[in-house]
Amino acid sequence: MTQVTMEGHDRVVIIRLNNGVTNALNPDLINDLSLALNQVKDRFHGVVLAGGAKFFCIGFDLPTLLNLDRVGMRRFFYQFNQVAFELVQLPLPTACAIAGHAIAGGGILALTCDYRFAASGEKMIGLNEIKLGVPVPYLADLMLRQLIGDRAATELLYQGEFVKLTEARQIGLVDETVPQEALEDHAVKKIAKLAALPREAFSAIKANRIEAIRYRYEKNHASRNENFLDCWFSQPVQALLVEAAQKF
Repeated sequence: MTQVTMEGHDRVVIIRLNNGVTNALNPDLINDLSLALNQVKDRFHGVVLAGGAKFFCIGFDLPTLLNLDRVGMRRFFYQFNQVAFELVQLPLPTACAIAGHAIAGGGILALTCDYRFAASGEKMIGLNEIKLGVPVPYLADLMLRQLIGDRAATELLYQGEFVKLTEARQIGLVDETVPQEALEDHAVKKIAKLAALPREAFSAIKANRIEAIRYRYEKNHASRNENFLDCWFSQPVQALLVEAAQKF
């Protein structure tokens, strides 16, 4: 069963994470997401990324990933970052419809989109990697600092705390909050409006927006990714990850 589904809405497609309640990120889900992105460019003019009502995405599937050796984890981590990078560069308007918690890797996927629309309520978003002993992946660090500014991003990354989606709007991490029942329709309508604009012009403007991120990521990602893996496989961090995996 595929862990990612695609739902066409005229020019716009909803790409939905579909891995149970938590939408935990494992090799199969990331592979399915990569396959979905390969189909989008020629078939649609805009993308809405969505998840579930309880969790947009809980982040990495720790019980699965902790069984991988360094070769396997490197393969997964590089593919995860590559898929996120493809989302960032997608030459179409994109939005993330965040109905549930967007944590760690889930928060990273949300950052890849041009817009983030969230459901009103008590759900949370954040990057808690520091509490698990690993750095926030380099691409996510770059995206967050561009989006909300260095000072606010530093506070979030250093502390590793989650914030309510309504509070995230106040710092620019979320663009709008709307009632949950209207969330996906709101995101589709916004992206459909942008998708009706001249495509080549939009793509050029978006390329300008992400140019600094693209340049720095392409230049530095290999060494930064290996640093993440060094931390991941250190003995103290493995103990923290095993403890965190028990909550899945």
